[in-house]
Amino acid sequence: MTPNPPLRHRNQGASVSAKTARLFALFEDDVHVRLAPRTAEHYLSDVRAFLRWTKTQGLASSDVRGEDLRRYEGELFAQRKLDGKPLAAASIALRLIAIKTFFRFLLRRSYILFDPTGALELPRIEKRLPRVILTEAEARRIVSAPKGRDPISLRDRAILEVLYATGIRITELASLRPEDVDTEERVLRVVAGKGGKGRNVPLTRAAAVAVERYLALGRPALLLARGRGGERGSRLFVRAKGRALTRGDGSAIVGSWARRARVKKHVTCHTFRHSVATHLLRARADIRHIQALLGHKSLATTERYTHVEISDLRRVVERAHPRGR
Repeated sequence: MTPNPPLRHRNQGASVSAKTARLFALFEDDVHVRLAPRTAEHYLSDVRAFLRWTKTQGLASSDVRGEDLRRYEGELFAQRKLDGKPLAAASIALRLIAIKTFFRFLLRRSYILFDPTGALELPRIEKRLPRVILTEAEARRIVSAPKGRDPISLRDRAILEVLYATGIRITELASLRPEDVDTEERVLRVVAGKGGKGRNVPLTRAAAVAVERYLALGRPALLLARGRGGERGSRLFVRAKGRALTRGDGSAIVGSWARRARVKKHVTCHTFRHSVATHLLRARADIRHIQALLGHKSLATTERYTHVEISDLRRVVERAHPRGR
């Protein structure tokens, strides 16, 4: 005869699944309002994975305790990727942060009486420095590589100039609309940055000129055969037929022009972000101004660029130290 399950597991079954599904749907609505689209997507994916695990354990959301979360964390550390390597501590921490966000939402809405993640400690994450930083000469070569007058070259020149002028994220760039840029005042409005926070950032003169040329001669040509469709033609930077740029498009554009400029480093859209911060810091810009430009919530995030300056310090030591010459 099968023994009775523990009391806390007796409320499993269809009713539990239905209740969990309703709570998850409410959480889904909440994160879509509060978080950037890509962040919300990751949070929802991580919470779905956790809820699938709780289902296999016969647990409802209200049943989860600290020991269950520690057991789940242990299983994450035991997981292996397709290449046989374990999950990185940073990846595990991000999954646990999503779960913490889920339970805090449930507590805030009074769907649970206590937060089981309160005592959960996240794995320690090694703070890594940016791996690839462009020199000023490399950045200029890439940005000035598109020299043609065709619509694609005009668009790509404007994209590269904006990335290097502002250090905005590729998702922020892809979300820009024509009304978000004022080339006369040389100001760019990032309406929905990371965390849903907007900010105004200045454009360099070169970036403003490149955007003006693109708006006058490049974008209209790309919109000519756009046809009908919701978002088509509503973005500042578009593909042929007015389709919106994707993250993949941005990566392809930057990588392609970096290769044409014969820059051998692995250059991505985020490389420009790292490089802007480093170049401004080397030019003695105030770190809080850099923080505002990049839209960093915490100054600590911006401060990591101060460590990149070890290259400058090394040159000083080699030049001035008695044993360095």
